[in-house]
Amino acid sequence: MSSHKKVSLSEINQSIETPNNNRFWQNLKAFLGPGALVAVGYMDPGNWITSVVGGASYKYSLLFVILISSLIAMQLQQMAGKLGIVTQMDLAQATAHHSPKWLRYSLWVILELALMATDLAEVLGSAIALNLLFKIPIMIAILLTVLDVFLLLLLMKFGFKKIEAIVTTLILTILVIFGYLVAISHPSFQGIAEGYLPTSTLFESPTPGHESQLTLALGIVGATVMPHNLYLHSSLSQTRKINHKDKNDVRKGVRFMTWDSNLQLSLAFVVNSLLLILGAALFFGHASDISAFSQMYNALKDSTIAGAIASSTLSTLFALALLASGQNSTITGTLTGQIVMEGFLHMRLPQWFIRLATRLFALLPVIIVAILFGHQEKTLDQLLVYSQVFLSIALPFSIFPLIYLTSKKSLMGEFTNAKWNTVIGYIVSIILTILNVKLLFDMF
Repeated sequence: MSSHKKVSLSEINQSIETPNNNRFWQNLKAFLGPGALVAVGYMDPGNWITSVVGGASYKYSLLFVILISSLIAMQLQQMAGKLGIVTQMDLAQATAHHSPKWLRYSLWVILELALMATDLAEVLGSAIALNLLFKIPIMIAILLTVLDVFLLLLLMKFGFKKIEAIVTTLILTILVIFGYLVAISHPSFQGIAEGYLPTSTLFESPTPGHESQLTLALGIVGATVMPHNLYLHSSLSQTRKINHKDKNDVRKGVRFMTWDSNLQLSLAFVVNSLLLILGAALFFGHASDISAFSQMYNALKDSTIAGAIASSTLSTLFALALLASGQNSTITGTLTGQIVMEGFLHMRLPQWFIRLATRLFALLPVIIVAILFGHQEKTLDQLLVYSQVFLSIALPFSIFPLIYLTSKKSLMGEFTNAKWNTVIGYIVSIILTILNVKLLFDMF
């Protein structure tokens, strides 16, 4: 790596030992972890509204969008992790290093706005969960999320593997809760199977009183394939010790990073599918009654909506899963804020200060929104949907640099993207950009 570059997340960079052998299971165990923190962003509270409302509005038909989004995510996250391992730079550092100053600062502004949109979902999700479980006022609950920064600093003292273990435990908690909720809701297996097949209804006019399928589909893409995850993964993939003078060791690192990423993103795919299936099985025909987290919470104990399975226990489980999701996401969001700020602005400030500054910076719009709409939770949740749509609009500004850098032979050497991979990546980026432009015209 260039000497003028500071290593990404310096306190955990190359901090975890890896086996000096080729035994598959030993290596997989050592490399498992970064993918879990990345997968968190694919099942954060922003996904919940878009996926559940998508199921409640159009039954199982948007499962196809979740499948495609997950496959795109696997492709892009593999590129991001590979970039970090091979170049020893995260995506923010690499983009800044290969961009003129005007482009570097423009991309930084777009990414900071994307991080704010991400935080809107994560922080409000946590705050609403605290409000539902413990009756803590929304504003106080939002301010409590600042404590996540200090929690992260404390956990860092115990080693990054501990953070990965906590995050993985919370992911499994979410998976088990939604697996149970879906199991007792008796979904249509035929409907699920057909939902994973493409349909032309995506471009049809919306059903009266519902968001259009395209709006919800792009919200799902924005909530699933998130810009900040690309930056996060390109940094976290560097937490494993790799001998960069040994090409075989670098190859091994890339191989097991890919295994870790794809396994964890498969879990995220299952969770997102469960969210949409739950919306379709329990709430179809009641989309207007579950467009806010508190409405979903109340609907799960309302027999006129959820049927015979309705109970306060289901509502509590839902709120606990929401809290787990929000807490996971705020931890990874704080790390990403640090990566982006250090990478694009080349800041040389104490780690705790950068983390606190980026957290407060990202919280500002959330606090403004809460002040303006604090007693209108449905409005807050509608803003969550539009925040996810904004993320899909911001996505191409991260995808294009990532594909360009990882297809650059002079930078990646033998690890350059295969031609087919680059072509598919650019096609996906162009299609997303066109759909987002159409969405903007439709909305305004």
